[in-house]
Amino acid sequence: MHVRVNHPDGEAKFWLQPALSLATSTGLSSQQIREAQQLVSVHIEEIIHAWHTHFPS
Repeated sequence: MHVRVNHPDGEAKFWLQPALSLATSTGLSSQQIREAQQLVSVHIEEIIHAWHTHFPS
C-alpha cells in the first residue's frame, strides 16, 4: 500500500505499511520530502481508510 505526493517541483512515493517509509522521490529537496512525510504521517489513518474504500479486497 502506498501514496504518491505531487508537488510542482516533483513527486514522492511513500510505503504506508508495514511502516511509513520513502519509496522513491524525484525533484524534491530533502526538506520537501520531510514535510511530505510528516503530512502523510499525520493523515495516515485517513489515507489507509480511503485506500481500503477504493480497493475493497
